[in-house]
Amino acid sequence: MPGILLGTGDTFLFFALALGCEVLGTIGGFGSSLFFVPVAGFFFDFHTVLGITALLHVSSNLSKIGLFRRGFSKNIILLMGLPAVLAVVVGALATRYVQPDALEWVLSVFLILLSGSLLYFKQFRLGQSPPVLAGGGLLSGFLAGLLGTGGAVRGVVLTSFGLGSDAFIATSACIDMGVDSSRLAIYAINGFVNTEQVKLIPLLFSCGFAGSWLGRQLLRKIPETNFRTLVLLLVMATGISALFKKIL
Repeated sequence: MPGILLGTGDTFLFFALALGCEVLGTIGGFGSSLFFVPVAGFFFDFHTVLGITALLHVSSNLSKIGLFRRGFSKNIILLMGLPAVLAVVVGALATRYVQPDALEWVLSVFLILLSGSLLYFKQFRLGQSPPVLAGGGLLSGFLAGLLGTGGAVRGVVLTSFGLGSDAFIATSACIDMGVDSSRLAIYAINGFVNTEQVKLIPLLFSCGFAGSWLGRQLLRKIPETNFRTLVLLLVMATGISALFKKIL
């Protein structure tokens, strides 16, 4: 991929990491962007990362909707999804006016604080109400547009509604589909998506489908609580490594 990655080795490593991010994101229920955005930051500038992340997510969401199609919660999709789509447009538009360097600092600190909070308050659950869904949609959508990742916030909110694993992932993927499609359009207008990145769609779709399928298989075998802790530790490690990258 001339002009995007340095060479064949980098290309292989990038897509291997993207696949791993998809697997972890599917099992953890937070979405791959929580891992993919900081990992992709080692290969691309931040604005390019935003564009590629949106492309990857559209592909992976289509896969998740197909693989985890049982038990969609239409009520949750509407109450949380509509505010999320509105907020992601605002966040995506804001990226044009905020320095990428500042966004990378914010993302690193956000990942560390969020994962640390969720690890410490393991039993924390929000109430089941329309305002909680709307508020979670607004915050997760805005963060997705601004930083490229908001799935963890959405995951915390959805956890409170007692959805089964398939319904949880399918509902989250439907909301994410609206969010990612909207921000992809804004990123394209901002110039964060170019023809070289569009050429990556077949490979990104392959990563999205394969990662979602593998995650689905592993989800049946691994205790959710144990793996959720592992996922959060990996999120924290990713945030710390991204922070050290900025410092050094």
